[in-house]
Amino acid sequence: MKILHLDQNHPLLLQQLTQAGFDCHLDYTSSKQDIEKIIASYNGIVIRSRFKIDKQFIDAATNLKFIARVGAGLESIDISYAARKNITLFAAPQGNKTAVAEHALGMLLSLFNKLNSADRQVKAGQWNRELNRGLEIQGKTIGIIGYGNMGRSFAEKLKGFNCEVLCYDIKKDVGDKNATQVSLQHLQEKADVLSLHTPWTPQTNNMIDAAFIAEFKKPFWLINTARGKSVVTKDVVRALKSGAILGAGLDVLEYEKSSFETLFTEKIPLELEELLAMDNVLLSPHIAGWTIESKEKLAQVIAHKITTTFKKEIQ
Repeated sequence: MKILHLDQNHPLLLQQLTQAGFDCHLDYTSSKQDIEKIIASYNGIVIRSRFKIDKQFIDAATNLKFIARVGAGLESIDISYAARKNITLFAAPQGNKTAVAEHALGMLLSLFNKLNSADRQVKAGQWNRELNRGLEIQGKTIGIIGYGNMGRSFAEKLKGFNCEVLCYDIKKDVGDKNATQVSLQHLQEKADVLSLHTPWTPQTNNMIDAAFIAEFKKPFWLINTARGKSVVTKDVVRALKSGAILGAGLDVLEYEKSSFETLFTEKIPLELEELLAMDNVLLSPHIAGWTIESKEKLAQVIAHKITTTFKKEIQ
């Protein structure tokens, strides 16, 4: 089986697939149009998010048996059309769930303890102890929306903080010893902190908007390590100004390109300018799942899924 690798990943992925008997080819620079001219020669592709795998691409890939994305989500792929073509899809949320959970926890601790602003002030020669008095996670109610690999890992990391953890998910019976599954209404009534761990879907697109925020019964903190387009930035900025949201840790922004490599716009929207200026907002460039360890784990998960699924084809 011939596999085309469209993005550079941990060397273990190539090594393990080659050792298993796959014929691996690399092309990290050609355009989507150029790849479409040669893709019929391949049985599988390995991607991150360099470009969308749409209907046109899939139609050109007449011998494709699988698409493997070295990451958690599959939103860059036309999933329904790939299924119609009997193409197997692989993702690797198991590979970076620990990294995402630790990043979310780090953001929450930094916000609660005002570490970023305190650091800047001390470096500027200011010694403001009372101004930087923090909060404890203990005794708070943490609400998690999306209780899959990422949400469960975050709940597990919260053990030992003596806080209440609630989860909401569209699937039934996903709660466990680390989080109590509740209705969305109950979560909005009780949560002091909201952490998003959902994939991007039409249902989660613009999910956190003014109407959603207004349903919370008390001011809350927002953590988003999921997808930027699930949050309406202008509505979050408005809520931060009014105090409906007390602070936000955002690893993702709605203005990112679909490749997640850059912000898509040269002209920064007003609401983003305002967000960047807020002391109670902590931002990072879509790196929650981007650790040294997760890079290796993601590669191993994908290699394992491909080799176990297509073992017979390469024997």
